[in-house]
Amino acid sequence: MHDTSATQHVAGQDPSPSPQPRRRRWLRVLLPAVLIVAWLAGAGIGGPYFGKVSEVSSNDPTAYLPESADATQVRKLIPEFSDSDSVPAIVVFTGVEQLTDAQLDGISASLEGAGDVTGVTEGVSPAIPSDDGLAVQAFVPIDADADLSDAVEALGKALRSDAPPGVDVYVTGPAGFSADLSAAFSGIDGLLLGVALLAVFLILIVVYRSLLLPIAVLSTSMFALCVALLTVWWLAKAGVILLSGQTQGILFILVIGAATDYSLLYVARFREELRVTTDKWAATLRAVRASFEPILASGGTVIAGLLCLLLSDLKSNSTLGPVAAIGIVFAMLAALTLLPAILFAFGRAAFWPRRPAYEPEVVEAEHGMPTGGIWGKFASLVKRHPRAIWVTTALVLAVGALGATQLNAVGVPQSDLVIGASEARDGQRALGEHFPGGSGSPATVVVPEGKLQTAADVLLAHSGIDGVTVTSKDSPSGSAPVTADGITAFGPPGTPTPEPTVVDGAVMIQATLTSAADSNEAADTVREIRSELTTAIPGALVGGVTATAIDTNTASIHDRNLIIPVVLAVILVILMLLLRSVVAPILLVLTTVLSFGTALGIAALVFNGVFQFPGADPAVPLFGFIFLVALGIDYNIFLMTRVREESVKHGTREGILRGLTVTGGVITSAGLVLAATFAALAVIPILFLVQIAFIVAIGVLIDTFVVRSLLVPALSYDIGKKIWWPSKLSRAGARR
Repeated sequence: MHDTSATQHVAGQDPSPSPQPRRRRWLRVLLPAVLIVAWLAGAGIGGPYFGKVSEVSSNDPTAYLPESADATQVRKLIPEFSDSDSVPAIVVFTGVEQLTDAQLDGISASLEGAGDVTGVTEGVSPAIPSDDGLAVQAFVPIDADADLSDAVEALGKALRSDAPPGVDVYVTGPAGFSADLSAAFSGIDGLLLGVALLAVFLILIVVYRSLLLPIAVLSTSMFALCVALLTVWWLAKAGVILLSGQTQGILFILVIGAATDYSLLYVARFREELRVTTDKWAATLRAVRASFEPILASGGTVIAGLLCLLLSDLKSNSTLGPVAAIGIVFAMLAALTLLPAILFAFGRAAFWPRRPAYEPEVVEAEHGMPTGGIWGKFASLVKRHPRAIWVTTALVLAVGALGATQLNAVGVPQSDLVIGASEARDGQRALGEHFPGGSGSPATVVVPEGKLQTAADVLLAHSGIDGVTVTSKDSPSGSAPVTADGITAFGPPGTPTPEPTVVDGAVMIQATLTSAADSNEAADTVREIRSELTTAIPGALVGGVTATAIDTNTASIHDRNLIIPVVLAVILVILMLLLRSVVAPILLVLTTVLSFGTALGIAALVFNGVFQFPGADPAVPLFGFIFLVALGIDYNIFLMTRVREESVKHGTREGILRGLTVTGGVITSAGLVLAATFAALAVIPILFLVQIAFIVAIGVLIDTFVVRSLLVPALSYDIGKKIWWPSKLSRAGARR
């Protein structure tokens, strides 16, 4: 993986600067020490925040919808109608045979004690038997400010301990699914971080065959993450940004992967300089200068791509942009300040037991380019058959990209978001077998008070609606049925008819869906009643679980179609400025997009044929694109900045071969590290993260071993100096 310099030195002479004044020598000691202490202090303060992210994060999907979405407006109105901001849990009791009177009495008794469970608020409903007599359901409100995972777990444990023999208990509904998500995300601070760091450490051990150097690189990554997390936490605390478990996981992986990649580039340059000077301070300064431009360009490209997410309608996307950008900023700073300070402190000892020797004669003999090794062979292959290589690799990648059309990225049911065992999912199935599928997760409709009956008639006329109730503070149950004849009371004959709760001249209606709230059938029903209600009552709002999923998918598709072209345009402009060329940036972007399409095509085949996933969120292609294009272009930047440097001295075609040879090891190592860190996301049992992990990991490997190693060098070699058009380099002498 050695990256060697093209800098020329007089053979046998140490070009190290002459002895410096005492003040300069103190600066050499003081500056690295200050940098190390400053980063150590930042990491010491930020480290404890790993266990506190849940205090400033939310996994409520409604919180990330646009303000204009119906589901968002309805969610804000619910507390005004109910005087409560609780999250409903649905408890389902099932038996193999019809429940006996004794079992029903036992279920009722267990529900009476549910109110004593920590996190449960007032308003536990009575037991509601199913028509087939095989099940009972009840609604239990959970305090929205409580820890949902703990509250749901405690509720389930209490009800199961009190349940009659022969009765199974499930806790499902919005609270149950939210608890599943929280439990799945709980592994981010420990399991995800541990797996990612272990994977990177093992790769670095193999790459460097050293113990101290991997520790120095990982320390750089972890210090960058600690300071980034500290910054993000306080911004979330102040309400400047929104945090979710998904954003947190991506931040962790992105900072570790990017900081390690940038560190690999610096280490290669530092090792290179140690071969031609005995002065580690001079080697440090030269390595920083040589690494500064490619690291800044690479990080700047990633940041620019991430900040394009600010154009997103979905706050879960738009907030990821600045959060991840903050992480990349600290990754760059750590690689350019902390790591140089650490390596300066250790000098050649950092590479023990394979310390780089002072051998300027060897470097002079190599003329800056080692001819042996695997990357020398790659360069020779490109030189002999450039056109055959780029045509063949492009065709293979294009065939792989055809599979992208099979990716079903139109959204997945809420019950399938968590991979593996799920009590909420099991409870949802049991609920659907014995009650209307949408029980507990109704469509919530807000209409003017005078249009209450009109709205009820529209809803009741739809085959996808099982029943309609209106929110009423006067009713013991908190709601009252609305029929074609008007509002009726729950209870025995003679029970007073309740008055609907009116807020700013509007009433709230709950429409129970016949299908499960996260099913395609329920989505179709909500779309149809939205259309019918808008026609009958302009301004009617429809929210709820199903409506939130619909609005989220709509916003995701809008974001995907808008942001992908913008990211491409932004990255193209940055590359043009960096390489002072038009042709090279266009080709680099096109090849990166091709590798992304191939990764998406392979992922679609694996998701459908191997894992049999139910589909994918519309944001999966967007996130995969952002990470693969923004990060994948990094390797092309590492390669082409060196190629341009060598082309100025040796001509374009020779420069391409030299650039490929001297950057091959470091870029391959960086690609393996980034693929491993993103693959670590798969340990979090969330469908979205597992799919992102696969797409990015496979895409980075394709980009590293095929696109950057074969396609780009061969295509550039075939084009020759015109690759730099319209810069002066494209008009250089014939040998160039």
